[in-house]
Amino acid sequence: MFNESISRPSDLRVRGPMFFGDLIMQGKHFSLICLLPLVLPALVLKSAAQEEDQPAFRVTVNMVQLNVAVTDNKGNYVSNLRPEDFVVTEDGIAEKIATFGEGDSPVRRVGELASLNGSPADPAKDAPTDLPASGNVGSLNSLLAGSNVFVLFDTSNYMYRGFVYAQDAIADFVRSLESVNRISFYSYSRDLSRAMALTSDRSAVLSAVRTTVAGDDAALYNCLLLTIKDAAQYTGRKVVVVFSNGPDNVSVVPPEDVAELAQSAGIVIYMVSTQQAQLDPVSTAVFERMTAATGGKAYFAKNWHEQKQAFSSIRDDLAHLYSLSYYPKANPNRGWRSISVKLVPEKARKYRIRTRNGYRPVPLRSTDYRADQEQTQTQ
Repeated sequence: MFNESISRPSDLRVRGPMFFGDLIMQGKHFSLICLLPLVLPALVLKSAAQEEDQPAFRVTVNMVQLNVAVTDNKGNYVSNLRPEDFVVTEDGIAEKIATFGEGDSPVRRVGELASLNGSPADPAKDAPTDLPASGNVGSLNSLLAGSNVFVLFDTSNYMYRGFVYAQDAIADFVRSLESVNRISFYSYSRDLSRAMALTSDRSAVLSAVRTTVAGDDAALYNCLLLTIKDAAQYTGRKVVVVFSNGPDNVSVVPPEDVAELAQSAGIVIYMVSTQQAQLDPVSTAVFERMTAATGGKAYFAKNWHEQKQAFSSIRDDLAHLYSLSYYPKANPNRGWRSISVKLVPEKARKYRIRTRNGYRPVPLRSTDYRADQEQTQTQ
């Protein structure tokens, strides 16, 4: 267990290129024209070398994974939908679903699902036509790895009241996640404490929950950013569940940056907060926007009983999410890419969809890109 915090970065000063003064030439027979054949090739070579040294950036997107919740007009979960019931577009480009899964069932290729339902699978038809250079084997295996849930608990001085009740609610939530592959438990006040790394040992996680103590000011966005960076390193479905009892009062990281990183990494954020946080309209708006952007939800509990209900709702949500993935078709956009997930018209009128609304591809340096290419060619 160790703590980590984010401090304000120091000022960076960038020195510009040196400016050369006038050339002072002496002698009657010395001509500037005589220097040009010598100076110009040197300048051209230097410029070419500088361009070669500057790293080129390319974007590689192996596979985009989406966690999609489908509910009816009454908020009840809709089950037994098929891949052909969903329409996925990226920047307006229609995408082909490559893998599909519902709830706790294993994620499968769309072709395999067709064969299981009695329809013979056509490998040539079901294979994605726009595979990236790095291939798809590792990406598919990552989907089959299971769910990883990161619990982030507010132990700041906002938590002096109801601390034990919050621990009870989180402990019940951990016990209820029977089908989740692994759970990690973090706590935060001014700094982030990684109390328990990802593990399938529920007793170890419960012990970490019980040993937390209330502490300092609340740096929620700083610590949430660090948690998301940790979660992004793992494969499979990634979920961050935050319990916050109050607004953030010391972070240097804006919540918009935290939300964008979670969206780009495909991490769903759920937030359980108390009525104390809801009294701050800024925090309320931020919590709702952040969770909605990632496909999660925000809950505001008035008492310990509603806290347990919120965690129970999150557990049910995880058990009913559809897992979709696709290989993006050719797209020149290297910035923010918008994702739209809809149902076919005959179902769209009856049901509602909740998922993340986009992502930003991660740029790779040319050296990393070439290494990735070489590794692919050797496989």
